[in-house]
Amino acid sequence: MASTDVAQARRIVTEIPGPKSQALQERRKKAVAQGVGSVLPVYVQRAGGGIVEDIDGNSLIDFGSGIAVTNVGNADPRVAERAGEQLSRFTHTCFMVNPYEGYVEVAEALNRLTPGEHEKRSVLLNSGAEAVENAVKIARSATGRQAVVVFDHAYHGRTNLTMALTAKNMPYKHGFGPFAGEVHRIPMAYPFRWPTGPQECGREAAAQAIDQITKQVGAENVAAVLIEPIQGEGGFIVPGEGFLPELADFCRDNGIVFVADEVQTGFARTGRMFACEHEGVVPDLITTAKGIAGGLPLAAVTGRADLMDAVHGGGLGGTYGGNPAACAAALASIEAIESDGLVERAEAIGERMLSRLRALADEHGIIGDVRGRGAMVAIELVQGPDDKTPNGEALGKVVSYCHKQGLVLLTAGTYGNVIRMLPPLVIGDDLLDEGLSIIEEAFDRL
Repeated sequence: MASTDVAQARRIVTEIPGPKSQALQERRKKAVAQGVGSVLPVYVQRAGGGIVEDIDGNSLIDFGSGIAVTNVGNADPRVAERAGEQLSRFTHTCFMVNPYEGYVEVAEALNRLTPGEHEKRSVLLNSGAEAVENAVKIARSATGRQAVVVFDHAYHGRTNLTMALTAKNMPYKHGFGPFAGEVHRIPMAYPFRWPTGPQECGREAAAQAIDQITKQVGAENVAAVLIEPIQGEGGFIVPGEGFLPELADFCRDNGIVFVADEVQTGFARTGRMFACEHEGVVPDLITTAKGIAGGLPLAAVTGRADLMDAVHGGGLGGTYGGNPAACAAALASIEAIESDGLVERAEAIGERMLSRLRALADEHGIIGDVRGRGAMVAIELVQGPDDKTPNGEALGKVVSYCHKQGLVLLTAGTYGNVIRMLPPLVIGDDLLDEGLSIIEEAFDRL
């Protein structure tokens, strides 16, 4: 399915990382700030389809997609051609100085694609954190309120405000405070760890959330409720059924802006164009980034016209927001998603992965939960079938084995015990199955 000249086959010719990657890692230590980490220090020279090729000549199966960025594959020819053509015409004018059509076209596409038939507006930015921060600005400006409600296990970015919105301390917040105020955190509908079990999780968690907002914050003080429809860094937590619709209804009834952070879940990743569509939720504002432009930096806030237009002139924007080459890449990426049927492909990938991984869970008691939607799938590791204590030690062994066998895997979770999988939506079934087989081998070897 992948349109690329990179051979779609795993090939291991050295240890992982290989000698050239190790040498470059030594150069990196003397040049790059230590605070910047890497999951797998294998230095890349080419990538495409479901393969990442390193400078030692190893070809690794990609179950990471640059953290859900290369949904249409790495260096998709349409993305590269359209971005390159734009670069040859002009690289930058700043939309706030001299505007250009590409920005308008991307805004039109986002207004068309995001949930809801209401009139919409969009603003283009650079990163997911910047999009979230601007969504909060818009909500506060439109409502005249200040409070923002977020959830346990949430991840929203690394700026000062988005660190306050993010739940996990290490490594995202530790030592970086003080943080922005008027942020209130409430429990998440986490089915695997909900005290009364998954069946009642959505209903009970919604009732608890609404009760806490009403009594501890005051609904009349809340500008926005901000939530990832499927939590990313928190461990690919799919909220209990009914949780999101009840929250959205509560917000609508109380004049609160309901913001869906779809930075990781957007653009076909979950088997819908946007994850909130799984339960028919129509957010007031939706933040996007990652999968929007095939690997070029671009982000957006899209939402109800009355909210977006409430901000005074000049109140939104930024020097690089909506870079012309990134806009061109986004238009090509959206075209690829729609013309290649990648929404349906993501759903098929999810069915294939969940089936095999749930069978694996039946064989290994340390797999407490297998969850996800579409090509966004996770395994949560515990001590045993009757002990949900997080098992970070087993996770480390599984991921280490997979890396050495040439499979790029990511980790996540508040407790550091979740394996997350985000294969490109253009990956072939043969590579997908081979990657799953490596994961099965890793658990068997434990």
